[in-house]
Amino acid sequence: MSSEFGHLLKISVFGQSHGKAIGVVVDGLPAGEAIDLDELQAFLDRRKPGKNRLSTARKESDAPTFLSGLENGKTCGAPLCAVIENGDQHSGDYAGLTDTPRPGHADYTAAVKWGGQADMRGGGHFSGRLTAPLCIAGGIAKQILARRGIHVGAHLSEVAGIADDPFPLHPTAELFEKLAAKDFPVLDDGAGERMQQAILAAREELDSVGGIVECAAIGLPAGLGDPMFDGVENRLAAALFGIPAVKGVEFGAGFAAARSRGSENNDAFSVQNGAVVTDTNHAGGILGGITNGMPILLRTAMKPTPSIARAQKTVRLSQMEEIPLEIRGRHDPCIAHRAVPVVEAVTAAVLLDLLLEGNHGTF
Repeated sequence: MSSEFGHLLKISVFGQSHGKAIGVVVDGLPAGEAIDLDELQAFLDRRKPGKNRLSTARKESDAPTFLSGLENGKTCGAPLCAVIENGDQHSGDYAGLTDTPRPGHADYTAAVKWGGQADMRGGGHFSGRLTAPLCIAGGIAKQILARRGIHVGAHLSEVAGIADDPFPLHPTAELFEKLAAKDFPVLDDGAGERMQQAILAAREELDSVGGIVECAAIGLPAGLGDPMFDGVENRLAAALFGIPAVKGVEFGAGFAAARSRGSENNDAFSVQNGAVVTDTNHAGGILGGITNGMPILLRTAMKPTPSIARAQKTVRLSQMEEIPLEIRGRHDPCIAHRAVPVVEAVTAAVLLDLLLEGNHGTF
C-alpha cells in the first residue's frame, strides 16, 4: 500500500478510521525548528469533526501525541512520529460492507484488491479521518514556511454551485489568517450563508453536496521545480489526489484556459520594485513546471459525500444479486468545508519538500 509522498521530506500516513489510532511519520524535517503546539492544535481543530450540523456528529479531540522527532519543542533531526487516538467509533454501523459495497466508496475495489480482508469500518484507510494526521505534517510545514515569509491559505470557493469571491491577484498572510479564524472559511459571508443553507437542505433530504477549495501560496521564489514529469504542478497534484474525495485539481485559470485565446490567457510580464511579475496570474504561478514568483493558485474539486441515508442500489457480492442499501452511521452532508485546512496542509508539505530540495536539504 502506498501511503507515502515526498522526496526529501517523506510523509507516511497510517491507521484506519475505526482502529485504535491514526498517525503520521515525517522524515526529513530540518533540525532545530521550533513547533508551536498550540498553533498546531488550532490548525487541527479547523478540520475536527462534530462541531456543528454541517459535519458528522462523530466527536474526536484530534489531539496528537508525539512519539519521536520533537525535543524541548524543537525538531531534533530524527523522524517525527505522531499519533491520534480514535475515541468515538460506531463500528456496528459498517457491518457487512465487504459483501454489500456502498456506492461511491472504495468498499468494492478494496474487497477485490485484498480479498475481503480490508478493514472498511468508517472507510478504513480510505477514510477522511486519515486527513487528521496529514494536517499534523502540513501544520508543521506551514510553521516552518511562515518563518521564511512563505504563507499558504485557502477558502471554500464553491458549494452546490454557490460561488465565493475568488482570491485577489496578490493574497496576503493577513487575509489567510482572517479566513482561518472563521467558522466557515469564505471571503463573502453572504455566499457562505447560502452555502450553509444548501448543505443543511441536502442533509434534510438525506443527501449530500460537493464543493471546490481554492488554495494559494505566497512568498515563493522563482525557479523551484522541474520540467516535464517532476514539476510543481505534478508534485502538488499527486499529493492532493491523496486527499479522500478529491476528483479534480486545476492551477491558475485551469480548464477555463481551454475556452480562452492566447491573447487572453497569456500573463504579460512587468517589472515592479526591481522584480519580474505578471499583470495577471492565469498560469497560477507556475510556468513549465517551475515557479515564476507569482502566487501559486490551485483549486481542488471535492465530490459529494458518498455515504447518504437515501436508499441506493448495490449488489450482494456473495450472491451476485442486486439489492437496495440504506447506509447507517454519522456522515458529513458536505466534505468540502472541512477539507480547506487539509488542502493547505498538503500544499504546504509539498512546497517545503521543494524548498528543501532547492537548498540541498537545509535552510
